[in-house]
Amino acid sequence: MSDPNALPISDPLRHTAKIQTRLTDLAEHLREDVKKVDEPQAKALFETSAEVLLGLRNAFADYEKGDEDAWQHN
Repeated sequence: MSDPNALPISDPLRHTAKIQTRLTDLAEHLREDVKKVDEPQAKALFETSAEVLLGLRNAFADYEKGDEDAWQHN
C-alpha cells in the first residue's frame, strides 16, 4: 500500500498498514538488541518476541489480501 493516510479513517486497511509497519519496526529493534546483550535468556526473549511480532504482522497482511478463510467476507 502506497499511502495508508490517503484512505478514509473508517477503512480498516488504513490501520492495518500502519500496524504492520510498527510491528516490523519493533521486530527489527528487538533483533538489533539481541546483538547488544550478553545474557542468553534475554537474547532468546528478544528473538522469540521478534518472531511472534512478525507472525502477527503476517496475519495483518493476510487480512489485507483476504487469503485466509477467516478473513473472507460473507
